[in-house]
Amino acid sequence: MGEKIGRFRSEEGREAYVRAYHVAMATLPEPAETFDLATSLGTVRSYRWAGNDPRLTPVVLLPGRSSGVPMWAENLPGLLESGRTLIAMDAVGDAGLSVQTAPIRTSAMQARWVDEALEAMGINRANTVGHSFGGATAALHALHHPARVATLTLLEPVFVLRWPPASTFFWATVSILPGPRSWRDHALAAIGGVSVDEVRADSPVGTMISAAAQQFRADLPNPRPLSDDNLARLTMPAYVAIAGDQSLAGGERAAARARHLPHATVQVWPGTTHSLPMQVHEQLAGRLRAFWDANP
Repeated sequence: MGEKIGRFRSEEGREAYVRAYHVAMATLPEPAETFDLATSLGTVRSYRWAGNDPRLTPVVLLPGRSSGVPMWAENLPGLLESGRTLIAMDAVGDAGLSVQTAPIRTSAMQARWVDEALEAMGINRANTVGHSFGGATAALHALHHPARVATLTLLEPVFVLRWPPASTFFWATVSILPGPRSWRDHALAAIGGVSVDEVRADSPVGTMISAAAQQFRADLPNPRPLSDDNLARLTMPAYVAIAGDQSLAGGERAAARARHLPHATVQVWPGTTHSLPMQVHEQLAGRLRAFWDANP
């Protein structure tokens, strides 16, 4: 029997997810280019938004679990004001339009598809940004391929600084089980750190994430918090944003640990949850523009 890879539970499920993905994608600014980049672990769906100053180091965005590129809908306008080219990718092994073709067994392999995709696009150095599980992928990429990472931004990064709360594992299981929609809504709200009413608002991105949770089955290695030695190896300038309420990254204890990164700026955002990038998108965009300008 062959090794498992991430897959949709049925063809009908895949079609339902893809429809929701395209509806959500239509809420983003139109990208200049769309790529399906071949890597040793699968094809990586990537989008490029051209900046007005090609001399500036580009920005690479890595999404959270079950999110895909459309999760950045509210963030892209403010980030594009930086004048930098933006690249956003769907993760290999997760819901999205990337297609996994080989098993991902280790953290080094999780980092590999990111690096191979950037190499295929001719990006030698980038300002890498990851949210949630995308933060874990961004940290692993920076650990294994530091020369490619000009700066590292971790937004509520799960499994990087501390273990998530135990309840996260319970709700993650509930979110993918068959059953009443009310159960799934409560689970997705708990994981995202938002209210059930926000989940039920049927926004394009929320509908896409709900479809992903129902229809896609990932088969990825369980991340583990980085050791002190590994944190010390992340010597590039780093910006770490932690939610002040309902943090899945570890809250104040995660922030305290992040301050041990060699060149880190750590900020706890009061009144935010794990959905921090969407909740403070304007303020966060301004903070990141200043961070990148200070670290050319």
